[in-house]
Formats: sequence, C-alpha cells, structure tokens
Amino acid sequence: MEFAEKPELQALRDTVGQIAARYGSSYYVERAARHEPLTELWADLAKAGFIGINVPEEYGGGGGGLVELAIVCEEIAAQGCPMLLLLVSAAISAEVISRFGDAEQKQRWLPGLADGSAKVVFAITEPGAGSNSHQLTTAARRDGDDWLISGQKYYISGVDEARALLLVARTGTDEVTGRAQMSLFLVPTDAPGFVAQPLPVDAMLPERQFTLFLDDVRVGPEAVVGEVGAGFAQVFHGLNPERITGAALCVGVARYALGLAAEYATQRTVWKAPIGTHQGVSHPLAKAAIETELAALMTRKAAWAHDAGIPAGEASNMAKYAAAEAALAAVDAAIQTHGGNGLSTEYGLVPYWGIARLLRIAPVNREMVLNYVAQHTLGLPRSH
Repeated sequence: MEFAEKPELQALRDTVGQIAARYGSSYYVERAARHEPLTELWADLAKAGFIGINVPEEYGGGGGGLVELAIVCEEIAAQGCPMLLLLVSAAISAEVISRFGDAEQKQRWLPGLADGSAKVVFAITEPGAGSNSHQLTTAARRDGDDWLISGQKYYISGVDEARALLLVARTGTDEVTGRAQMSLFLVPTDAPGFVAQPLPVDAMLPERQFTLFLDDVRVGPEAVVGEVGAGFAQVFHGLNPERITGAALCVGVARYALGLAAEYATQRTVWKAPIGTHQGVSHPLAKAAIETELAALMTRKAAWAHDAGIPAGEASNMAKYAAAEAALAAVDAAIQTHGGNGLSTEYGLVPYWGIARLLRIAPVNREMVLNYVAQHTLGLPRSH
C-alpha cells in the first residue's frame, strides 16, 4: 500500500496551484458577488490541458481519470477559486459521454469538453422530485424517429455558459417494478421550446442557477446517449464522479480557509500574545485540519476506485459527506478565528461558507448519504 503521490501527480498539483494563484480569492469573490463566471481562469486551465484532463487522448484530452480531475478541483479551490462547473461538465458529462456515447456523439462533444470551448451541464433535479429521482416527470415521447421532451428542471447550474444539457427524462415505465424508465438526452441550449429562467440565490457563487422549461423540445435520435430506458444506470456512472470532484472541491476550500485562519491566528495579537497560543482558537482549527486530511484520503480512495473500475458508490458517498462536513467546519472555524473580521468584506471568508454550505446539500445531501451507508454498508433496512 502506497500513500505517497507519484511525482507526476505532485507536479500536476503544483502547476494547477500556480495557475489558480495568479487569480486568487479577490478574483473569485468579485466574480461570485456579481454571479459572473471565472472565464479567464477556465481559459487558462483549458489552455494548459487541465479542463479535459480526464477526456480520452484521442479526442484531445489528457487521457487521465478522476484521480487527476479531483486534483485539479482541489488545487484551484485551495487557491480560493472553486469551480462548480468542473463537477458537472468535466466530471458528469465528459465521463458519461466517454463511457456511453456513440462514435458520433464522442466526436461531436468530447473535443470541446477537452479544450474547454464547450460546456455540457447536467439536468436531473426537478421541483416536485427532490432526491427521489424515480418521481421525475420530465418526459420524452417518440414522434417518428425524433423525440419530444416536455417538463421542468430546477437548480441547474451554468446553463448560460453551456452549449448543451445532459438531460434525464422519463421514457416509459418498467412493467415489473412499476418504476419509471429513464433515458439520457443531449439537448442543445438553443433548441426551440427550451427556456432557461434565472433562479436567484443568496449564496455568492460565480455560477448562476436556473429553472428550465421544456415545451415539446424536438431532438433527433442522435441525441439519445446510451440505451433507451437505461438512464439510471448510466447516470450513476456520472454521479459518482460528481461526488468525488465535489469532495475534492470541499477539501480545497477547507485547506484555503485553514491557511487564512492559521496565518491570522499567528499574526493577530491580543493581550500580548498571538491568539493562536490560546487553545480555544487553535483546537477548532486543529480539529478541522484533521477532518480535512481524513476527507482527502477518502476522496483519493474514491477517485482511485472509479478509475480502476471498482464499485465506487460507497467511497464516493463517504468522501462527499466527509469533505462537505470538513469544509463547513473549517470555514466556520476560520470565521470564528477572525472574530468580527470574519464577516468583513476585506477578509473575504463568507463566500466560502456559502459554497461549503451548498456542497453539504448538493450534489447529494448528507441525509441521503447516511441512508445509503445505513443500507449498503451496514445492511440495515431501507428507510426511504
């Protein structure tokens, strides 16, 4: 068993960190406050080959896997520049298209995902379904060789930046179980009948959220990804990467917040001694650092399992749970360390609380992770 990272992975960390450090937290916070995308950082990462690091080389990607993509997500966040769209476009969409797309779909979409010129966002969540994906009502029905898609999606990130959606729609009902059969579709964002309505959120994030309305949006047979009716199995090949990269993003946020807090606690002097000499300040930071390192280890295990073709559901869920908890605790401890300054614009910590709090809910909330672990790890009766 080897815990030391190979030199090429350490070099990847260093290079990604150097690129993101040129932008830093002021860049992120300013864009997040205006809900504007991190366009320049995305372009620089793409130019260096890191946006498509997990895309097969034959389509212009780096030929890596989730191990490498998770490092990219972690290191940009550790420099104060977390990017949610890496979770959906690079992790979900690129992984699903690479695995289940046909030759034409791969040739059409993967080169753009590899060089960063195209973003494909993921659309599954609906206002009436929440975590129960079996209750999705967005439906696709056949019309000759085409499909007509109608329904509504909710809290879909980055639609304004995307060229297409990887959309989950109901295409039938299983005669044995009575459950919905789902399929995946690549839907261009400029398709007639498609409307994206901005969904205001108070969290300071560069990526905007949207409610989507689809009214008989027509797509051809070439839009279907993989097998009709097998959408759930295909989706989970993308959801595990989303959870892994989400965990990596959280680990990076935690590292960033703890770095700021440690520096402040070393320099800030009250009653003739740095505040870091007081255990009431140092212990919460030390505890958060331990939890962050534990989360990082589970994240690396989950990424390794996915890349090795080993079932990664348990590790992915545990990593996402642990990392989100660690990030929230780290940011909270950092804010507390700063006292009143923790809420000031000058020190810029509050935006990171927002993304950490979001990632405790999405892409899967902590309660559903606990349900999963109770059922699949401990063998307890299903609770939902």
